[in-house]
This record gives sequence, structure tokens and C-alpha cells, in this order.
Amino acid sequence: MAELVFAKSAALTMGVELELQLLNARDCDLTRAASDLLSQVAKRSHPGEIKPEITESMIEVSTGIHTRFAPLRAELRGIRDTLLEVAAQLNVGVAGGGAHPFQHWSDRRIMDAPRMQHVSQLYGYLAKQFTVFGQHVHLGCASGDDALYLVHAISRYIPHLIALSAASPYYQGVDTAFDSSRLNAISAFPHSGRAPFVQTWDGFNAFFDKLRGAGIVESMKDFYWDIRPKPEYGTVEIRVFDTPLTVERAAALAAYAQALARWLLVERPHPISEDAYLAYSYNRFQACRFGLEGEFIDPAAGSRRSIADEVLMTLGALAVHARELESEVALREIEGILRCGNDARWMREQHAVSGSLPDLVWRQAERLRDGARRAGLQ
Repeated sequence: MAELVFAKSAALTMGVELELQLLNARDCDLTRAASDLLSQVAKRSHPGEIKPEITESMIEVSTGIHTRFAPLRAELRGIRDTLLEVAAQLNVGVAGGGAHPFQHWSDRRIMDAPRMQHVSQLYGYLAKQFTVFGQHVHLGCASGDDALYLVHAISRYIPHLIALSAASPYYQGVDTAFDSSRLNAISAFPHSGRAPFVQTWDGFNAFFDKLRGAGIVESMKDFYWDIRPKPEYGTVEIRVFDTPLTVERAAALAAYAQALARWLLVERPHPISEDAYLAYSYNRFQACRFGLEGEFIDPAAGSRRSIADEVLMTLGALAVHARELESEVALREIEGILRCGNDARWMREQHAVSGSLPDLVWRQAERLRDGARRAGLQ
């Protein structure tokens, strides 16, 4: 069988994909507007890409390749502005957040595209339940071996990324008691969770050939791991972020991941082994359930502390790397999340004021539109 070739890519470049909610302007429920929106977007020149997702109530936007935070943030703002302008002409709202607070999955319509129809036929109702909204961050790697090192090294910090980005406390009309309920929907898919402990690209090819030969997978798209190599791009793809409520926060989270990857590659602060995954499921659950207040256990160090304290310690280690990458502003945004809370906290605070989930969704749409002013990053 043909081997997976890991494409050439500059180390530590980054790109972002965001899945966004399309809203009925009347009642703030999800609406089937993706095809109409895409047809209008196709008539315009705009930065990045604006593409379909699994259902008609979603849209995916993606950036080009960047080395620095500021240009990445600028492109995300440009994509947002184009999308919102077209959506307004169609009387459609657009919002961030990891899950729509009160939509019903059975009302969704699968996009009329071969890949989407294949997923629907394979996974049944899970495909419609997959109407959840995430941010994916791609980090360039010089080789497949480096990519696999980062897959395992970053896995220790997956709870950080979940807790910092958590923005899906409400689902199907109820408070789930989770900061990130979105990842529970993804966990229903086969090949979700963590990647196997393989350290070389030759070893990964052998692993993939076994699964492909047995008819278990056809391509890398069949893996729904929290973080996975993306050989056709020459990247690792981190997939655990809920879509933030602003593109400014999305850019900051990507820059945090970039600085984290630089620190891990340059300083190699932790040995990687299968034992590094001993607490993986526990720490991941704590991040989804309790966010920054969740508990983080490090079996190697024999320590247990809050995820917020873990992030704070890590920010200290990343400071020199953020300076080299010109992303100090991004790390200040991360510090702001530690002080003021993640998007899940903001959503609960807003709902406590009005008691209305449609009003909350409207405020989410306002926050996306006014993100630059609200984030104070202009």
C-alpha cells in the first residue's frame, strides 16, 4: 500500500480553522443557511477560506499559513467581517461557542456534499449530533518524527487547551454542568480520544497500513483524535478547542499553542512515554467538566493542582518563547482568561442575568461582531 508521505512544512507555522453557528435572526435557533451563504460568499474576494461543514447550520472558516500572531489575528478579523456582512444581507446571525445552547439535533440537515453524505451514512444519527463547533489549530513540523513528538508532548497540555477555550456549558436546552460539553459528542465516534504511542513516522505508517489493510480506516480523516498528525499539510492538528466567542481569542489560543510547541521542541522539558498517558483521561475529563477549576494530576512529578495553576506555571516557561514569536499580547489574553474566566463562565453569567437561552445566543452573536472592542486588543 502507498505510504503516508509527510509534506515539507516550516516548523512552528500556524493556521486556524473555526466552525461557526448560523442563526435564525428571529428566534436565535440554528438555521439552514450554509448553502445560501456560501453561494453569496463565492461572489466576493475575501481572505482565507469559507467552507461547508457537516450540516447546513454550520460554516467553517480557515486562515492561511502564518508565523506570527498579529497577522493571524488580522486575517481572522477580515474573514469574520466578510462573513458577517454577507450573513446580514441574508438576515442570518453568526456566533461562536462550542455548542448551540438549545437547538435539537434531529432538526439538522446534512450538507449535500460527498464527504458529508458518507459520514451521515456511516455514523447515522451521530452525524447530526456532530453539529458542534470547534477550533482546530495546525502547527507546522519539519518532519513526521517531529510531528509525532509534538502529538505526545502536547498531549500533557490538552487539559489546558480544553479549559481555556471551553464555551459549551449549555446543550439541548439545559446546563450540562460541563464547561465543555462539545467533546462528549465527539467521544461517541470511533478513533476519538488520544493517538497511539508511536514515535517514528515509519512506525506510524506501519500502524496505519494495518488499520487500512483491515478495512478499519480509509484515510487520516477517519481519526477523530484530540491531536493528530496531518501529513498532507506537514502539521499536527490540535482539535480540542471549543470555538471561542471572538476571533481575537481564537488567535490568542493558537499563539499559545505555537509558543507551547516551541518550548517543547527546544527545551524538551518532559520525557514522553506511554506512562505520560496514565492520567490523560482523568485530566481531560476534569477540564471538560470543571474548566480551569478542574484538577490536574502529574503522575511523573507526583503532583496535583488546579488546571488554572498549571496554566499559570506554563505561562512562565513560555515567556521567552513568546518574545521570540512576537506573541506577548496573545499570552496576556491567556492571562486574562485566568483572571476573568473562560467563555463558559461568561455564558453562564449572561444567562443568569436574563434567564433566556435565546437572549444568550444573541449576546454570543454580538460578542463575535464586537470582539475587537470587547477584547481590548485593538
